[in-house]
Amino acid sequence: MTPVEVFEGDSPLILGLPHTGTDLLPEIFAKLTPRGQLLADTDWHIHTLYEGLIPDATTVRATFHRYVIDANRPPDGESLYPGQNTTGLVPLTDFDGEPLWLTAPDAAEIDARRQAYHAPYHAALAAQVARVKARHGVAILYDCHSIRSRIPYLFDGVLPDFNIGTVGGTSCDPLIESQVSDHCTEAMGYTAILNGRFKGGWTTRHYGHPAQGVHAIQMELAQSTHLATEAPPFAYDRAKAEALRHHLRAILGDLVALAPKLRAATR
Repeated sequence: MTPVEVFEGDSPLILGLPHTGTDLLPEIFAKLTPRGQLLADTDWHIHTLYEGLIPDATTVRATFHRYVIDANRPPDGESLYPGQNTTGLVPLTDFDGEPLWLTAPDAAEIDARRQAYHAPYHAALAAQVARVKARHGVAILYDCHSIRSRIPYLFDGVLPDFNIGTVGGTSCDPLIESQVSDHCTEAMGYTAILNGRFKGGWTTRHYGHPAQGVHAIQMELAQSTHLATEAPPFAYDRAKAEALRHHLRAILGDLVALAPKLRAATR
């Protein structure tokens, strides 16, 4: 199993896709509980949702499932949200707080997974960030995510449709933050929040260094915006998706258009 798929584009935009993969080795799949084997916490169809929106965008996609190891968590396992319910580097529970493993992986197995999956994904992503920045003088990393809109274990009530994370404004230039936030807030029929429950995972925090010309922003979409149902079989709703893709295309296009200003600001 190849842990990461890369498409090298010519634009300053990179799409990170750490949670769309559903691949698990049979021996790992067999260790999951029946509930875990549903793979319910997948970012369902996100790679399809973003496909072709910006043809020249670079994409870096993890093919392995987040239950194997989470590519958007720190490799040392430190919590991204201390004091809040969350899932770890190798999650022991699902998003509802239910156990995932018949026998939880030990430290040696977690380390083996880190080397086999987490490290190759981030080596590929780091290489693309460096390549794009060398070509354009700036790199814009847009990390693509989705999650069920109602998960009491993680948050109260209903999640907004667009959840924008910039780690409190530190992971990208203010122009990026305001451009994306303004578009999402003004999108008719959708709700949006900036740096709410999801402020940006490890990818956004690790790579976002605007003073160095690398800008990172996370977009967590409520799955109700593009799925027929947020339960098995998690089917893709093409009508919903096309309406959403209209906004995503505009957001990504605006980010590409900002690149010259961002490049000038880092000189």
